[in-house]
Amino acid sequence: MDYLCDLKSIVEINSYTKNKVGVDKVGEIFDTWFKELGFNVKIYKRELIGSHRHYTSKHDGNSKKLLLLGHLDTVFPPQKFEDYHEDTNWVYGPGVCDMKGGNIVALQALRELKQENIEIKNIDVLLVSDEETGSDDSKLLTAELAKGYDYCFVYEAAGENLELVTGRKGVGTFFIEVQGKAAHAGNSYTQGYDANLEASYKLQELVKLTDLQKGTTVNVGKIEGGIGANTISPYANMTFELRYKVADERDRVLSSIDTIVNHSYVKGTLSKLRGGIQRDVMQTTEESLALVRNIENITSTSIKTEERGGVSDANIVSSVGVVTLDGFGPFGDGDHTIDERASKESFSSRIELSKQLFTHFIKNSNF
Repeated sequence: MDYLCDLKSIVEINSYTKNKVGVDKVGEIFDTWFKELGFNVKIYKRELIGSHRHYTSKHDGNSKKLLLLGHLDTVFPPQKFEDYHEDTNWVYGPGVCDMKGGNIVALQALRELKQENIEIKNIDVLLVSDEETGSDDSKLLTAELAKGYDYCFVYEAAGENLELVTGRKGVGTFFIEVQGKAAHAGNSYTQGYDANLEASYKLQELVKLTDLQKGTTVNVGKIEGGIGANTISPYANMTFELRYKVADERDRVLSSIDTIVNHSYVKGTLSKLRGGIQRDVMQTTEESLALVRNIENITSTSIKTEERGGVSDANIVSSVGVVTLDGFGPFGDGDHTIDERASKESFSSRIELSKQLFTHFIKNSNF
């Protein structure tokens, strides 16, 4: 398992999203590894975050094309969690499952093709640097590049039973700024416009938009405002999140949000809305389910699938019409905590799965 040594080498480099030096250092190591496999490297340089990296193989003109998608960044700032260790069954450390481990799975499967003298073609790799903070910089690049591909495999962690992911909720993050008018709560109570009270009405209306049967949730996760107990609140700020499983629900809630923001429940208050959809929904489709069936036929195995409430860059690629499956990485848990770990056995099975699929794709120019 030499690939675990490679995993150790990149896990021990801090690649917190805002640590540009660390993220780029990990990216440069992947540059070397992919160049050794014959890939061309295109770097999309960034000043404040790590640069994004697109690795391209030889393309046959009329063949279908497959994109392998991952990210270089992790969530812990320097000196917070940088240790790598392992025992008989598990490897531990930041990114072992989310998702340096997934990147290693894709890399190792390609390496094994090279070792068997199989020419790698029509398979490209995109590694972005800011997925953990919402892909705000990379999402336009990912969407544009993805339009040139027929299929996308995303190497986020597998499910506990090695499920592949066919669907992920869409997510949006929003901010409401409520402007009121300060007044002395004792002497001039009626002269004030209570921004806190306005926010409380809006909070209740926003939460009513939740429809659990349809998989839609609206969560007001943060609310703050006011000066003190003896002052009518002149301002309030709210932060809330929308998650949804289908596009119709997105449109319903967005329209209702506008109505809630533009209506003043407390006379004299004014409100402004910021934010928007961060990643659109990745819906399970007939095409993605057909691809799962084809994978079962290619590998002669039964493939379990699942939908997840969390998002990934699979949402971005799926939203531009590319047939997308996620969860090709190793199984792990504790991601985004100091207990993050990944199963050694799942590395082996995931590498073998990818190797079989890559081999079939190269030989048949399709799945």
